[in-house]
Formats: sequence, C-alpha cells, structure tokens
Amino acid sequence: MRLSRNRLSQIGTPMRLSRDRLSQIGTPVSVPRYDASSVRAGIVHLGLGAFHRAHMARYTHDLMQQDGASLSWGILGVELMRGGARLIRDLASQDGLYTVVERGAQESVSVVASLAGVRDASDSRAAVLAALDDAAIRIISLTVTENGYCLNPATKRLDLDHVLIRADLEQPERPRSAIGVIVETLRRRRARGRTPPTVLSCDNIQHNGDVLRDAVATLAAMRDEALARWIADEASFPNTMVDRITPVTYEADVRRLEQRYGIHDDCLVVCESFRQWVVEDRFRQGRPAWERVGAQFVDDVAPYERMKLRLLNASHLAVAGLGQLAGYETIHESMADRRITAVMTAMMDKETGPTLGPVPGIDLGAYKRTLVERFSNAAIRDTVQRVNSDAPVNLLIDPIRDRLAAGGGLDLLALALAAWFYRVRGIDAAGRPVRVVHPLTDLLKRKAAEGGPDPAALLSVQSLFGGLGTDRRLVDPLADWLGRLYRDGIEATLDEAHRRAQAASPTRW
Repeated sequence: MRLSRNRLSQIGTPMRLSRDRLSQIGTPVSVPRYDASSVRAGIVHLGLGAFHRAHMARYTHDLMQQDGASLSWGILGVELMRGGARLIRDLASQDGLYTVVERGAQESVSVVASLAGVRDASDSRAAVLAALDDAAIRIISLTVTENGYCLNPATKRLDLDHVLIRADLEQPERPRSAIGVIVETLRRRRARGRTPPTVLSCDNIQHNGDVLRDAVATLAAMRDEALARWIADEASFPNTMVDRITPVTYEADVRRLEQRYGIHDDCLVVCESFRQWVVEDRFRQGRPAWERVGAQFVDDVAPYERMKLRLLNASHLAVAGLGQLAGYETIHESMADRRITAVMTAMMDKETGPTLGPVPGIDLGAYKRTLVERFSNAAIRDTVQRVNSDAPVNLLIDPIRDRLAAGGGLDLLALALAAWFYRVRGIDAAGRPVRVVHPLTDLLKRKAAEGGPDPAALLSVQSLFGGLGTDRRLVDPLADWLGRLYRDGIEATLDEAHRRAQAASPTRW
C-alpha cells in the first residue's frame, strides 16, 4: 500500500530507504517508476558528493523515469578519498537510493535510483579498476574539484611534483590520484584492444575536458609515449558546463525530511530547483539521451562555460568573501545587504560581463537577474564558508587578466580579491576565526600576516598570481581596498564600495 502524506506524518519511526520499501512511499514524494533493481552500470563516476547526486545522477534518474532503455546507463559511484567512506557505507545500506529536496518557489522531494552501485576505493583501487575493465562501462565521469586534478595553480597543467602524481609514477598500476586511475584504465583498455570510454569532467574548471585530457596525456606520456599517442587519437574528453547550487546538508534538513515526509535518509541532498548542463556532443561509445530531460548538447561549450564562470562563480566568490568578512553566515544573508548586491551587479555589468562574447540562445540580462534571485533564495542555506572553501581564486584572477589585456577597469574585481586576501589570514573583520581551506593554507596565512594591508607579500605567490604583482593597474586598486579593510573596517569599506558600484552601474538590466 502506498502511503499518503497524511499517513506518512503519522508514522512514529521514519522509514529508512530501501528498494523493497519504495512502494510504501506515496505523494507528495516522487519515487522511481522504473525497477531500481534493473539498473545496470554503464558509467563509473569518481567523486560521489552532493553536487553529482543533485546534478548528473538526477538527470540520469529523470531519463530513466521516461525511458526504460536507459537503465543500462546506471552509475557506479566511487569515492577515492577517505572522507567519502561513510557516504559509501550509508548509500550501500540504502541500496544506493537517496532523496533530493529541491527548494525554489515550491519544494519538491524525489527518491533517486540511478546509482547501480557504490564503491569505497579510498584504501585500495583494485575494485574500481576491475569495475572499469568491464566493457559495459562506456563513460568515466568525475566531480573531484579542481584540487583533484593535481594541477599547478599557475599553469593549470599537471603538477609532476604533486605527492599523488609522484606516487602514481612510482606505482602506476596502483594509482592514488583520479588522473592516475583514468590513465591506468585507458592503458588496460588499450592492452585488451578495446575502445576507450569517454572521459567526462563535471567540475567547475574552464575548458574542463581539455584540462583533464592534458593532465591524462601528460601522466600517460611519463609512463609510455605510445599510450599517450593512443589516448590522443582514440579517447574523447568533452568539455561541459555544470550548474546547480547544492549547499551542505544539515542535520535539521534530515530531521525535516523525517517529520514532513516520514523518510530517514543519511544521504539526503538539498539543492535549488534551477539546474543547467551544457555538454559537447563527443562520446566514443554512445551516451544517455540526457537532452530529453533538459541537458543541452552543443559543438562548443566554451561560451556557456565562460558565462557561468565569469558571472556566477566569480560573483559567488565576491559575495562570499565580502559576506564572510561582514559576519554573515550564508549567501542569502549576504545578498540581503544591499551594498554587497550592488557590488555583485555592478561587477557583472562593468567588469566580468564585458569579458564575455556572444552566448548562443542566452539573454545575458535575464541570466544576471536569475543569478541575483538564486543567490537571494533563503530556502537554500548555502554558506559563505562552503563557497570560499570550494572556489579557487583564479575565478577572480582569470577575468582580472582579461580586463588588464583589454585595458579595462577592475575596481570591483580588486575589491573581491582584497576580501580574499584579508580572509586568508584566518580571521574576519571582527577578529573571529575563519577556516581557510586551500592546498597552500599555511603559506597564505603566513604571507597575509606578513603583508597586512600591503598586497605585495601575497602577490609574490607566483603559483597563484604569476607576474600580476608587478602590474600597477591591479596593485594600486587592490592596495586601496585592502588598506581600507585594515584601516576603516568592513562596514566603511562596504559603504564606499556601494557608492562606487552605484556610480558604475546605476541601472538594473
């Protein structure tokens, strides 16, 4: 018997998710219309975090709801890091099922069943390499953040001195990095005379497929030049643009799911209702028909990717940096401060927006309005700490370089970078501790303390900033804003930023 919402609310003990209990879940919760036990892996995904489960796995689930033939495109989810071991255990205990709560004008709740299985590969890669040997696996996808690519921050090329890459070169058949796992998989496919799977990056990195291909090719060449040539000739690494705000799930979210819907889910994902996925249509062994559920397949993803990185991601980091210094906990609280919203809108209009070319089919004014609405969504408790931890500083540095190359102003980008410089010392404007999450945390804290209001010390970290420390067109406005933060404090600085932002961009799209 399927239970109504009223009946669910009367249940004393929330129901734990499992395949044999799906029939007991009724409206308003959406459940799989397909047989979850019939889902078979055609994709291996590295990095099973909340974003993947809210995005690619959700698109795949929605396709399965429409088309039974897509059940062969199930996802085998793999965690490479020790921190993911608990998630794998929890998902396994729930038969790979989990709940997605989407919050927008209305709330919707869905149980997703597109995971064909899960693997904890944090201690040993043997099981995942064996799974990747299966000819049924036609796509390897990954969401491991930029840090997972083991790149040199300045060059965006594989860092051969990275501890994981050094380990992969010493024991290539027992890889530790995601890049090493992909190279070893491709080596095995070649040795068996098989077509390589498509390798699909779903990370927020500009030209993510190209960056991934270059990293894989570089490591492969260190092992075997013939392997590197085969990868160049035979393997495909489409570029993608992914977008869906997916904050950390809180204990209160888990309790709310229990109380309102009668479901206990240790793997709950909360996200906004908006989602976007643009993919270059270059797949070696076919692909799911994700376009039937909203994905957009294009010849060149670059315009969409650049739009998202420059307008959404750069704005997100600017809002999070200023918001954290001002003592706000969430993005929507930061956006409620009209000074920060004015900075974001003016920065998009006058600085990051002009670095874009045409974006086919996109009304940029409408897109910017949507970003302000999304960031202001109080139902999504996206924390400034999460954004500051996940977002690399090159989200600001890349448009700064373009503005310098074009001879354009960068006053508000300099403000956003000044907030980043101030924050990485490890305290906010009121002296409260701030958690700094970065591969160079110790160096950044030391340089921030050394330089104080003078940005020269941090700008000397060439792996992040290259030669920007000698360009007065950046150094001068950056020093102005950083000096204001130290001398006048965050409130006075935001007041001045508001005045300048209004002068720069007095109208709203």
